[in-house]
Amino acid sequence: MRDLKHLITFENLLQTANNALVAQAKSDGKVCVAYTCENVPEPLLNLGDCCSIRLFAPHTGSMDIATYYMTNLLCEPSRALLERAIEGGFNFADCVITPDGCTMMNRAVENMELLHTMGEGNPHFFHEYMEIAFKNTESDVALAVLQCTNHVLKPLHENYGVDVSDAAIREAVERHNKVCRLIREIGEFRKGDKPRITGYEFHVLCLATYVCPKYLILDMLEETLEELKTREPDDKPYRARLLVVGSEMDDPGMIKLIEEQGALVCCDRFCFGSYPGRCEIVLNDEEDALTQVCRHYITNCQCPRMMSMDKVYGRKQYVADLAREYKADGIIYQQVKFCDPWAYERTLGSAMLHADFGYPVLSVDRPYNIASSSGQMRTRVQAFVESIEIKKIQRGEQA
Repeated sequence: MRDLKHLITFENLLQTANNALVAQAKSDGKVCVAYTCENVPEPLLNLGDCCSIRLFAPHTGSMDIATYYMTNLLCEPSRALLERAIEGGFNFADCVITPDGCTMMNRAVENMELLHTMGEGNPHFFHEYMEIAFKNTESDVALAVLQCTNHVLKPLHENYGVDVSDAAIREAVERHNKVCRLIREIGEFRKGDKPRITGYEFHVLCLATYVCPKYLILDMLEETLEELKTREPDDKPYRARLLVVGSEMDDPGMIKLIEEQGALVCCDRFCFGSYPGRCEIVLNDEEDALTQVCRHYITNCQCPRMMSMDKVYGRKQYVADLAREYKADGIIYQQVKFCDPWAYERTLGSAMLHADFGYPVLSVDRPYNIASSSGQMRTRVQAFVESIEIKKIQRGEQA
């Protein structure tokens, strides 16, 4: 297929957290709100002149210093973020907001605060830590409202004069929804028998919406959507259509590795992905916007920290429904090394999706930076794709 006009621009933006657009936002006088987890309601971090930047650490190498402070038993993303913070890679941040989505990420941010890795010369800089619900009830929604009020809205208003009114929240939600609509429309082009966008290209675009100021990439996303409407797809069929599920994935290299084996990543259900992170938030006029935003995040959360049984079983049904909608031939259930919540979820989910829903499943743990150990992963993915091809031939389908 013809190269997408803006793909190389997006790829370059993903080479570092402190990218050119983050620098431009700073020069525009924006408040860069850094955060670490999808459980923080993203529109609340984009109120007024704020722009949310989700922290990530591309091209991570040695994590020796972070390991000294955190031990090597904690997950690689948390140590990678601390290592990058110590190196000065997040000095653009005007504040850091983190939820207790997992203890490991909390430990990383606590170490960032204790080591004064950010905020030098900024008297308004702050760290905030949020408590996150475990269940999907109205009590949990009330907890989320309280936490967002105390740890997001009040600090932003008191330190940076941000308008946190109901009208401002509704405006931020609409801006958020515009990005979601663009990403989901672009993702629709993966559904066809001859898709007009690869999984790698889509992940690059989607990831950019998390780690770049959204107002600076809207035009490029809109142009890309128009470009895809007339893009000629490749005639070459893919060996298998795969749905990738699991923990934090901010490394497009993993998707590229999968697709280099002749597969298409037709859908994503992982942290930094489009499901559920790029689902629109529908507001009504009868209830305050903050409560509705919090209810959306509690209701749609697919994080394994949500432990009620409706959530535990619902997450597997959610993946199965996506696999059916995107006509996936198989599912890759991945978990970044030493991520405890997703380790349990991967064990249960990979078994249930095969036994209860009939999908071939490849269950893997992976390094945070896939380039550091790609050989074994490439072999496993290749064998999985070949097994799906063999089953297609046995069923009399075209491989």
